Amino acid sequence: MTLKQDQSRKLYEQALQYIPGGVNSPVRAFKGVGGNPLFFKGGEGAYLIDSDNNHYVDYVGAWGPLILGHCHDQVIAALSQQLQTGLGYGASTEAEVAIAKRLCELVPSLEKVRLVTSGTEATMSAIRLARGFTGRDLVVKFEGCYHGHVDGLLVKAGSGALTLGEPDSSGVPRAYTELTHVLCYNDSQGVANFFTEYGNKIACLIVEPVAGNMNFVPPAPEFLRTLRQVCNDSGSLLIFDEVMTGFRVALGGAQALYDVIPDLTTLGKVIGGGLPVGAFGGREDIMDCIAPVGSVYQAGTLSGSPLAVAAGLAMLDVISEPGFYDRLTDQTARLLAGLCERAEAAGVPFTTNQAGGMFGCFFSTEQSISHFSQVMQCNMQHFQAYFHHMLNNGVYLAPSAYEAGFVSSAHGEAEIKLTLDAAESAFVAIASSQSTHP
Repeated sequence: MTLKQDQSRKLYEQALQYIPGGVNSPVRAFKGVGGNPLFFKGGEGAYLIDSDNNHYVDYVGAWGPLILGHCHDQVIAALSQQLQTGLGYGASTEAEVAIAKRLCELVPSLEKVRLVTSGTEATMSAIRLARGFTGRDLVVKFEGCYHGHVDGLLVKAGSGALTLGEPDSSGVPRAYTELTHVLCYNDSQGVANFFTEYGNKIACLIVEPVAGNMNFVPPAPEFLRTLRQVCNDSGSLLIFDEVMTGFRVALGGAQALYDVIPDLTTLGKVIGGGLPVGAFGGREDIMDCIAPVGSVYQAGTLSGSPLAVAAGLAMLDVISEPGFYDRLTDQTARLLAGLCERAEAAGVPFTTNQAGGMFGCFFSTEQSISHFSQVMQCNMQHFQAYFHHMLNNGVYLAPSAYEAGFVSSAHGEAEIKLTLDAAESAFVAIASSQSTHP
């Protein structure tokens, strides 16, 4: 089955004339899977609707934040109400106080929080704050972890950088990256050894507590606790980048799920129900180093956008309802179990990872994927074939083997069945191709 996508092709040709690469974010370009990118005009519940009126079960969810699906009634109602009173003021609002209070109540590490406009701005600001607080310059990150397009962090980054085959970016002065040291994710001993030698020079260690930008790789037992311990011993700050995992893997984020509390946390558009917004926060003594209280400067005209805050507060109300995460986790587990059963029946090497409503799928002979090197050894040809087969059967996955997937509360039994039916035929086609081309 091949869906008609003529309008998307026409729009892509037009976009190439005015937009670099025809897209406003590189991973949208389908470079990791081949073919032309789709253009969408709407979303309803668990579905995306493209410019040719094709409907797809959506497992991208605007790259994570649409935990309630598209156009949830309460979110739309909150936005509609705010639209009647203003789009933005460039000044403080009561709603900003309300959402800051809610975030501090829900996320264990947050004693104070500052709203910004994106996840990239949040991580950039958190690192500046960590340097200002500690008086040190060095930053530690992990290969395959992406923390936004911050100059000093585009070193062995995951996600779109991997998709394009460009783990670093031109235009970044070497002087910036020389202050960033890259370690292996889930290698506790390697971290301990590095901090033994350089710990007194390190301002902060930033990590995705669950890696969602080299597909989806959860932390090994004791890995996060090792990070907490070496930071305690060295006086470095531990930053959890929960732009993807915040409110996705648990109500309090990965730090609540794994019971490891960082010094600072960064959050992204999930706190705005999908609208452009971000936040960083943590210990009060650290956060009080930010202007106007302290000497670390950070500012933003659109910080605390009334629209994003209204949508975020409505979203937080829904996901705080009892049983929400139990249902989301169970639905995701049923999806992944069904995928594994069908892959095994077809004889296709395949495995999955999951936390809450966030998941990863790997075409690999490994029984468990826990390291960047394992991700890089997965069968990319199988993923590409799988992606296009699923797309042509009404299932929209991230167009990259290095991105996590997301289930929303709008995904019901009908959507899971449609997905599993499409996957069953995809695995059969992949197995047939294997036997034809050994």
